[in-house]
Amino acid sequence: MMSVEELSAYLDVPIRTLYDWRRVGRGPCPIHVGRQLRYFVSDVLADQRELSGGANPTPG
Repeated sequence: MMSVEELSAYLDVPIRTLYDWRRVGRGPCPIHVGRQLRYFVSDVLADQRELSGGANPTPG
């Protein structure tokens, strides 16, 4: 699991961007662990695949 700070560094985006994504339902889905938000690494990787075109892009 990754913290907000770790994910911010990994994706090279500001922490504020992660909170904005969460608010609008974009990006990997966080879970609460106590009072902290955490992200599953598998969710982060899956979200990156979707943003990069995915494994099965639809033909145009």
